[in-house]
Amino acid sequence: MAVEVKQCGGSAVLCLSFRRSLNPFPCHVSFQNTQPPPQLARRFFTLAVVKRSPKRLKYSAPRFTKDDGLLYVEVDPFGSDAWKLDPIVELLKEGAVGVIPTDTVYAIACDLRSHSAIDRLRRIKNIDPSKPLSILCRSFKDIDTYTTGFPRGNGQGLTNIFRAVKNCLPGPYTFILTASKELPKLCTKYGTTTSKYASRKNVGIRIPDDAVCQAILEKIDAPLISTSVKSPKENEWILDPVVIADVYGPEGLDFVVDAGIRVADPSTVVDMTGNSPQIVRQGKGPKQPWMIAEDEDS
Repeated sequence: MAVEVKQCGGSAVLCLSFRRSLNPFPCHVSFQNTQPPPQLARRFFTLAVVKRSPKRLKYSAPRFTKDDGLLYVEVDPFGSDAWKLDPIVELLKEGAVGVIPTDTVYAIACDLRSHSAIDRLRRIKNIDPSKPLSILCRSFKDIDTYTTGFPRGNGQGLTNIFRAVKNCLPGPYTFILTASKELPKLCTKYGTTTSKYASRKNVGIRIPDDAVCQAILEKIDAPLISTSVKSPKENEWILDPVVIADVYGPEGLDFVVDAGIRVADPSTVVDMTGNSPQIVRQGKGPKQPWMIAEDEDS
């Protein structure tokens, strides 16, 4: 085993290189039944050692079976080494909150089925309870489970909206839909940015076109609750995962999956709860002919 100490912002980072026959997380996280191919026999993991956070101490339930600190895993953006994600998936199942890549910016995510993890996610990012969280979905089946689905028409000849949406997903879009009773109440808010929908509980859904994100969703076999990563002070996207670890690690973050630096281009948000699909935020996803921009609302 080779050991190297690096500096990442204000945190000391311990870099461990090991062969697949060794367990990088003794007695806590293992790669049981997950062997990388021979050509990938030598791999690198990074464990960022950060000071234990009072937020992690107070709000984590249950505690994780891993050493205290931030688990930092570097992966191929194209998903060729998805076996590295197995420890991340196990932590998510136990209630961890961490950072994963998407096809737009990085997201802080946790298991949708863990109420304590959702609560911790809000506390780590200091999100107001009234603000919405998005669902990262594996497929349209998840969308049908946790929302009432896409509108089938608007009475004005637009009857193929579902087919149109299918051409956008997977992709860089967030669609706001009415939540179903299956979705935990912690994930919803009343209304969207428009006051006339204030009586409805809505949620944003995504199917990211990202190999690493999709691999995590497939391995955990469930959707994830997420919110994009922004700087708490400048209110700007944080695109470098090393910086994310430095900023949010002390706040109680449990892991970071590093798939490279991203571009400051968030998803396009489309509100599907009104009479017509309306763009709330123009982002990476191009405006489609059936979408209405905010300045076209009149």
